[in-house]
Amino acid sequence: MPRKTVDEWGLAETQPDPPPPCGEGLGVGVNPYAVTLPTRATLPPAFLVWLVIALALAWWLWSSSMPAEILTYWEDITYLAVQHIELVAWSGGLAILVGVPVGIVLSRPALRKVSEAALQIFNLGTTIPTLAILALSMSVLGIGTVPAIFGLWAATLLPIVRNTYTGLRAVPAHLVEAAHGMGMTPAQVLWRVELPNALFVIFGGIRTALAICVGSAPLVFLIGAGGLGELIFTGIALDELPMMLAGAIPTALIAVITDFVVGRLQFHLVPRGINPLR
Repeated sequence: MPRKTVDEWGLAETQPDPPPPCGEGLGVGVNPYAVTLPTRATLPPAFLVWLVIALALAWWLWSSSMPAEILTYWEDITYLAVQHIELVAWSGGLAILVGVPVGIVLSRPALRKVSEAALQIFNLGTTIPTLAILALSMSVLGIGTVPAIFGLWAATLLPIVRNTYTGLRAVPAHLVEAAHGMGMTPAQVLWRVELPNALFVIFGGIRTALAICVGSAPLVFLIGAGGLGELIFTGIALDELPMMLAGAIPTALIAVITDFVVGRLQFHLVPRGINPLR
């Protein structure tokens, strides 16, 4: 409570209460002026596990002749890796060009009653094994690059369609209503409100689809489309581990690099306010 006192002129004045003693009102033994020191940073367990794996792999490569044997296939690796990347680029690019618009169409209010039923059609690309899809496409389109691109496209289409549909459906309704209240047309609401808010989820589907595409691309060697699968399956047939690794290691590197590049695009293109990574 404030205290009233009388000054030398006989006038009353109010003085505030003195500050409470250290720790009062904060609990016994609590010092309000205490400084909390930062704790020592610790490395995450996953990083330590990958570090141990990397060190073990580096030691194995240094102590064995396997790297030199793998490098004997360098010309084949470079030639087949270009084929592999072209197949992934064509099939993945077509999947993006088809999957995103289809997901947008299925998310519209007029089609929401049939959207889930329509998505089950795209589930066929996931439930049917990729090798079976390639065999079916080969029986219709023959052997070579065209059936390979079609088979990979069918196998990677679902994640893009599903994530586009889910991301647009997850946009808060009050944002859409506010945009309509501001006088935006449906097209403006889609481009300025819905797609920016769903972009992070859409990129997640694209990353998943491209990972599936890169991992499935070696199978197209079986229908005469080339790629790094030529080294992998030939190495398995001949029981040649260096040849098999000459195809498997570049395939893994392409998958990692592709995911990293798309992840960087996701980081920079998704707006800051709705990007949990920024």
